[in-house]
Amino acid sequence: MTDTTQERRDRAVLVGLDAFSLPREENATEESMEELAALLETAGGESVATVMQSKDSPDPRTFIGEGKVAEVKELVHSLGADMVIFDNALSPSQQRALSGDLKVAVLDRSALILDIFAQRARTREGRLQVELAQYQYLLPRLTGMWTHLERQEGAIGTRGPGETQLETDRRHIRRKISKLEGELKDVRRVRATQRERRIKNEVPVVAIVGYTNAGKSTLLNKLTGAAIPANNRLFDTLDTTTRTLEISDTCTVLLSDTVGFIRKLPHHLVEAFKATLEELEYADLLLHVIDASSPQWREQVAVVDQLIGELGASQTPCIQVFNKCDLWTGEIRPHGEDKVSISARTGEGLDQLLRAIGDRLDTGARRVTIHLPYDRGGLLDRLYQEAKVEQVDYSETIDVVAVCTPKVIGQLGPLVEGWKPHKEPWEE
Repeated sequence: MTDTTQERRDRAVLVGLDAFSLPREENATEESMEELAALLETAGGESVATVMQSKDSPDPRTFIGEGKVAEVKELVHSLGADMVIFDNALSPSQQRALSGDLKVAVLDRSALILDIFAQRARTREGRLQVELAQYQYLLPRLTGMWTHLERQEGAIGTRGPGETQLETDRRHIRRKISKLEGELKDVRRVRATQRERRIKNEVPVVAIVGYTNAGKSTLLNKLTGAAIPANNRLFDTLDTTTRTLEISDTCTVLLSDTVGFIRKLPHHLVEAFKATLEELEYADLLLHVIDASSPQWREQVAVVDQLIGELGASQTPCIQVFNKCDLWTGEIRPHGEDKVSISARTGEGLDQLLRAIGDRLDTGARRVTIHLPYDRGGLLDRLYQEAKVEQVDYSETIDVVAVCTPKVIGQLGPLVEGWKPHKEPWEE
C-alpha cells in the first residue's frame, strides 16, 4: 500500500535576501539557504526553486522589492508551489503584504523551525515550550488573519463599547501565554529540586551541546547504551535525555543531551526552551560536539558559543568534541587542550574523551575501607549521604567499603584503613 503522505508533499519556493544594511548573521547566504532546504525536508516539504536577492536594504513593504516579488509569483504559478519560505525574519506587515501579492502562504525561517519543533516534541514539557513559542510568534501576526476586524462581539445585554474579534483573540492568546508560562515555572521548580539533590549527592552534570545534527544523540548512545533515535536530520532531539555514565571506578557523572542549536534560532524558542537549556548554566562541564566533516564547522561553533553565552553558561568549563573525525578532510585533526577528536559512530577516540572528562571532573575520590566502632554506628547514615557506599559487613566493627572524597576521608581520620593524619576526624 502506498503512503499517501509521501505522494503529496508541500512544495515551496525558498527566498533569501542579502542586504548591505542588515547585520551579517541576519543575511541569507548560500549555506543558510541550503540549511533552509534541509529544514523544509525535515518538516516534510520539498524545495522546488531558490531565489536570492541582493539589495542595499530590505524593502519596507515586500522585503525583496516589487520586481523580485513578481519573479517569485511567476515561479509559484509555473511550479505549482503551495508556499514561499523566507530565510530571513519577516515583520508581520511584510508577511501579510507578501501573502496578498503571492496568493500563497508565506512563512519565514522562524515559522518553519516552530513547525518542526511542534512535530518533534514528545514530552509534556517539550510540548509546553513549543506551544508557548508558537503563541508568542502568533500574537503580533493576528491582524492579517482576520478580515472581520470591525465585527462587534456580544448580544443583548453585552452591547456597549464592545470589543473587536481581534481584541478578543489577543486577550485569549495572552491568557494562554500566561498559563503556559506558569506551567513552565512549575517545571523549573521541579528541575531546581532535582538539581539540589544532585548537588547534595555531589554527582557532576555533563551537558552535551552543539549545532543541530552534529551527532550529540549518537555520542550519548555510544557512551551510555541509551537507545535515543539518532537520525541524520535536523532537530531530531528536542526533549532532554539524562543518563548515568561511569567514567572510572571512582567517578560517575550524569550526562544530558540537549536540543541542537542553529543559526537564526527564533528568539521565542530560546526563551521558551530556557526551562530545559538552563541545565547548561548549572552543568559542571559542557561537551561541545562539533561536526568536523562540515565545511561550515567554524561558523556553527560561533553560533553555539553565542547561544551558550546568552544562556549564562559561558563560564562553564567546556571540552570541544570534534565528531565525525573519520570524515575529516584536513591534514591535521583539531587538537590541543580541551579538544578531542572522535567518531561517535565508530567509537574512535572515546577513551580519550572519557579521560578528558575524568581529568576535568576528578574530585580525588578513592575507594577505601572504613572500620566504624559500633558506638559510632551513626556515622554510617552520614556516609550514605556523603559518599558512595558499596559494601557493609558487621563483624568486630562495622566495615564499610565506600568511594569517598578527600574531604570525607580527612574527616573520618583514623577510622579509614591506612589513614595518615591530615584533618581532625568527624565529631559525633
